[in-house]
Amino acid sequence: MPAQDRYLTATQAAAALGVKHATLYAYTSRGQLTSEAVPDQPRERRYLREDVDRLRERKEARRDPDKATAKALQWGGPVLSSSITLIHAGKLYYRGQDALEVAERATLEQVSELLWNGETMSRERPFDQAFSFSSRQLEHVRSAAKDPFVRLQLALPLAGALDPGAYDLRPAAVRRTGARILRLLTAVITRQPPDIPTHVALQRAWSPGTPGAGEVIRKALVLCADHELNASAFTARCAASAGASLYDAVSAAMATLKGRRHGGETERVSALLLEVKSARGARAVVANHMRRGERVPGFGHPLYPDGDPRAAMLLRMAESSGNRESCKLIRSLARAAFELLHDLPNLDYGLAALASAWRLPACAPLILFALGRTAGWIAHAMEQYESGQLIRPRANYRGPAPVDK
Repeated sequence: MPAQDRYLTATQAAAALGVKHATLYAYTSRGQLTSEAVPDQPRERRYLREDVDRLRERKEARRDPDKATAKALQWGGPVLSSSITLIHAGKLYYRGQDALEVAERATLEQVSELLWNGETMSRERPFDQAFSFSSRQLEHVRSAAKDPFVRLQLALPLAGALDPGAYDLRPAAVRRTGARILRLLTAVITRQPPDIPTHVALQRAWSPGTPGAGEVIRKALVLCADHELNASAFTARCAASAGASLYDAVSAAMATLKGRRHGGETERVSALLLEVKSARGARAVVANHMRRGERVPGFGHPLYPDGDPRAAMLLRMAESSGNRESCKLIRSLARAAFELLHDLPNLDYGLAALASAWRLPACAPLILFALGRTAGWIAHAMEQYESGQLIRPRANYRGPAPVDK
């Protein structure tokens, strides 16, 4: 979004809110709006459009609660309080720390420590819990399904049934269970020992002879760790609010992530990249999708009008692979989508592009998403357990009127 469209003048902001300038200034003094000086005009103030829109939605919610409730579940206002992740002004923050900066220095284990405890990531190896699945049981899960993602889904209820500690929902116990779950899922995918960091295990399993692959995988996992109340995180919280075990809450979230409009979108992006490679023309492929009325996967995000910062970082890492052919294709598709759709790449595109450029397995985008996001699901479940509240929204009934006899 151009800079001039991101801000409103005081007059525009007051008009949008239906208030006088004095009321606008009162909102600012109470912290409900943020104003800043206009460059080269220090006596003038400007206001972030998204802050004004958010305040207007709150005012509308007080006037029409039913309408506000319906909108809140569709990229609308907040529906739950949380102190885990913030999306603001085009940036993503984990516990107040810029997620991109965290990705530059942290392992998935360390960011889990941050999300779960709210503490500074100070230890290289925060997980020291006993691993509860035997090698025989792990092999049974691996042999039960060829699809790596299905293996993750199979492992959770089986391990949960064997882990009596999972029924202890006190905060410290839930953190220990979370560590066991993350170790379990990594071992199911990689066949590597459970006492090494997740990114090292994935690098050994997927790309053992490629220098730099481990660092790329590490950063990708951290970028996927959480994204506020997305569909899978909300599902985890609903399960946790009912008192389900952490294994079951993560299992519910995992099923949601698999949906084609959530993490399953990565498979559609990978298919699109292959289509462009076969057709040898990104613009024609995008145009054909548009002509057929099909959505082009991997582009645009309602929360990032100026572009998804996670995708930007992933695409920079794709470029660092040195895979010229793949990077040329990735750039051409992104350029065609922007020219025709005016949309920028999102996380799904970034993950698929990274896997293509670094020659990771076809399952890598969704597995990176799932393993990284497991840290966030566990954080949301922990927060929900501690709240003690059951999530139970009401339906806005639109069916036939009741007939009294």
